[in-house]
Amino acid sequence: MNGQASRPLIISDCDEVLLHMVAPFRDWLGESQGVEFRMVGNSFANAMRWQDTGEPVGERDIWRLLGGFFDTEMHRQLPIDGAVAGINALAEHADIVVLTNLNDERCDRRAEQLAEHGIHARVFTNQGPKGPALSGIVAEYGPSRAIFIDDLPQHHESASECVPGLRQLHFCGEPMLAPYIDCAHEKGHAHARIDRWTEALPWLLGQLYEEDLCQ
Repeated sequence: MNGQASRPLIISDCDEVLLHMVAPFRDWLGESQGVEFRMVGNSFANAMRWQDTGEPVGERDIWRLLGGFFDTEMHRQLPIDGAVAGINALAEHADIVVLTNLNDERCDRRAEQLAEHGIHARVFTNQGPKGPALSGIVAEYGPSRAIFIDDLPQHHESASECVPGLRQLHFCGEPMLAPYIDCAHEKGHAHARIDRWTEALPWLLGQLYEEDLCQ
């Protein structure tokens, strides 16, 4: 437990919450990897097709391409509109950590990447559902209250199962993806769905100071 255990804690995802990922990934695929990326439904895998054949990119190549992007192209990722100002405003009221689904060896680079954009936060890496990692982070910090922000409904479901009392905001700041992502709020796994920082910031500040946190 840290020295500021009584402060609230905000645990935020990075990609599509703080930084754009799919848009620069799409551009890189088309420019140099011979892959067209086009979202036509809620399947990320089905969005990727080889330009020369039109065939879907297989799972093994999808993971290879994602790894290549994060190894060499993270400089392409720019902040979601309002994210830097929003998260820094929240940092005046709460501890901020980032929980990102990247391999552990990319943890330091993610922290450096965020710092380059003006977001200075401790970074935790994770693979798979985020609930267990969230549980460990909350146990370490012992916050007065905790809020989780993520763009993917499966992580909100996992969080709701693993961390009692956690407040959850489903947020996807990438317009290319947002219409296709199932709403965790509608499924009962998040307390709100907001996709713009101008609207999310007041909601988050309200959660930090609301005395009666009703469902």
